[in-house]
Amino acid sequence: MAVPKKKTTKSKRNMRRAHDALVGTQVQECPNCGEQKRPHHICGSCGQYDDREVLDTAEVL
Repeated sequence: MAVPKKKTTKSKRNMRRAHDALVGTQVQECPNCGEQKRPHHICGSCGQYDDREVLDTAEVL
């Protein structure tokens, strides 16, 4: 069984974990209604995607 020869220092351990932090979600403004939406997703308030209506908002309500 593989066993480490020396103890990993706190510095080395923390440098390895430096890329594991959580990042916030990216948001864009919808060109149609101005609401915040995730990129490459349908706008939840107006139902538009890529300058065309995908969802009918009267259908959702």
